[in-house]
Amino acid sequence: MARDGWDVALNYWRPYDDRVGLERNADDPESIASECRALGVAVELVPGDLSDPAVPAELIRAAGTPGPVTALVMSHCESVDSSILTTDLESWDRHFAVNARATWLLIKAFAEQLREPVVPGGVGGRIVALTSDHTVHNLPYGASKGALDRIVTAAAVELADRGVRANVVNPGPIDTGWMDDATRRSGIEATPAGRLGTAEDIADLVRFLFSEQGSWMNGQILYSNGGFKLG
Repeated sequence: MARDGWDVALNYWRPYDDRVGLERNADDPESIASECRALGVAVELVPGDLSDPAVPAELIRAAGTPGPVTALVMSHCESVDSSILTTDLESWDRHFAVNARATWLLIKAFAEQLREPVVPGGVGGRIVALTSDHTVHNLPYGASKGALDRIVTAAAVELADRGVRANVVNPGPIDTGWMDDATRRSGIEATPAGRLGTAEDIADLVRFLFSEQGSWMNGQILYSNGGFKLG
């Protein structure tokens, strides 16, 4: 987005990264912000725990200075593997708080601060959320991502009077450092394109959806995954 000239606000929450042990550098938010600023755009770093129902509106307010926020990318998630028999109530509630409730509250706060489009059919705001089909042995994650899909596609209709374009992107398996060798091999074997997806593959689709050329796409769940399908 910064390459396309968008000013950006980046949300992050280090305690989650620490809890699930994600691969990262100590200064990831700051280094990403520096890369974006080098492209000539303004960048705000906005920490916040999306399991707190007060945080989504606070993030939109912080990002909207001087305002308004006209685009929202939701790539957040709670993801801790468990199945029907091993999921506990606390984990289930936390997944739905982050993946479903926070999605609704972010979209709500985003829509409330939008100005109406100047012309009929104009675009007042753009929303893209990332989803996943992975549910088996990752039950609360997959179930809450299913709820996310419905919330975002509903926004395309319910917020039409505000000129909102809302889509969901399902990227399939993207190796951002979490895969072991066996997972990597099986992902490649299940992908007709012959490789795993990259973060850049998905970023390019988001860039298109946020462009004027992509403004006719609305209310869709888009599979951008090299042909990968879960068995």
